[in-house]
Amino acid sequence: MRILSGIQPSGRPHLGNYFGMMQPSILLQEQGDAFYFIADYHALTSTHDPEVLRQNVRDLAIDFLACGLDPEKSTFWVQSDVPEVTELAWILSCVTPMGFLERCVSYKDKIAQGISPSHGLFAYPVLQAADILLFDSNVVPVGKDQKQHLELTRDVASKFNDRYGEDLLVIPEPQIREVAATVPGLDGRKMSKSYDNSIEIFEETEKKLRKKVMKIVTDTTAVEDPKDPTDSYLIQLYSLVATPEEVAEMEDSFRAGGTGYGHYKQQIFEGIRDHFAPMREKREKLVEDSAYVDGVLEDGARKARAKAREVIDRVRNAVGC
Repeated sequence: MRILSGIQPSGRPHLGNYFGMMQPSILLQEQGDAFYFIADYHALTSTHDPEVLRQNVRDLAIDFLACGLDPEKSTFWVQSDVPEVTELAWILSCVTPMGFLERCVSYKDKIAQGISPSHGLFAYPVLQAADILLFDSNVVPVGKDQKQHLELTRDVASKFNDRYGEDLLVIPEPQIREVAATVPGLDGRKMSKSYDNSIEIFEETEKKLRKKVMKIVTDTTAVEDPKDPTDSYLIQLYSLVATPEEVAEMEDSFRAGGTGYGHYKQQIFEGIRDHFAPMREKREKLVEDSAYVDGVLEDGARKARAKAREVIDRVRNAVGC
């Protein structure tokens, strides 16, 4: 079973990125042939400073390795180091009906967030399909917000196979990450850099981390009054870094009353700090070992290109190129 997933280098990863994509990917290393990439081509739709993009790619590679990605168990590379993906994207675009892309809600969502409309933004799902299909991926872990794009990938692969030959492209199955949609930001909306409501997994200092956590929006319930733990942003965030028993204790404390939200925020701060402490220590060592990081990405690109060549040769032969 080949598992594939990618993440955009759009800035330092936050809790939503970690619990939605990074942690599940790291756990899946034990369950199959894991292929993970940093999607720098995709980032071009919103990041236009080359130095910023390069630094984001570098930081994300270090962050992923610090969090537990094992290059002995996974193939890990930067998307642009495997140029076959853009070749396949063009070939797929020639069989993708416009209606497929027009139905994708992500384009309108991105425009609403202030991202300038472009062909790249509109055709983003085709490149995403190429990312997946280029490696004969069987399983793609996705959040609910990406489910439509994977469905489009399956439809495009079926279109291609119908036109050029059965089983030329492997049709992947989604693995929905339920937790990806339950990581709230400081304001209760889904945690996102575009909303400026995120908590980075590696905040610069403990002081900055605590300051952010203390900004989490809560209601005006008095300290002495009972509080409803149902759908509480505080409970949801705490559950990411605490044991089930610790979460149950916080829920009981909510119902009992007599404790202010500031106390719970302090617990969340300590939970986040302690959860990522070993990873932060590992990250500091990786920052000093550029040769190791470079070697991991170069080796990953070699392995990824070897598989990509198999698929692109098969596709080119089928279409007559």
